[in-house]
Amino acid sequence: MTESTTSTMTEADARASVRAVVLELAPNGDESAAPDAHLVDDLGFHSLALLELAFTLEDEFDLPPIDEATARQITTILAVENHVVRELTERGEIVAG
Repeated sequence: MTESTTSTMTEADARASVRAVVLELAPNGDESAAPDAHLVDDLGFHSLALLELAFTLEDEFDLPPIDEATARQITTILAVENHVVRELTERGEIVAG
């Protein structure tokens, strides 16, 4: 993405960017997928695709590597969004709006 991805953005912008990455990499991606769509069951992610998703999000948003325990708890689009938003908020890169 662009430099603006790692500068300040709104939470809505961050969530939209994360969702776009998830759906772009999803084997069964569908723009109409609900936020509670499961990565494995609904979107068809398998172990290699999940690793690709994790690495892509780390690169796109300059995130630290995710630990296995946290990764196992991230099972839906919304959970992915929440994780990235939490990381960006902690760094002060999410602005109100």
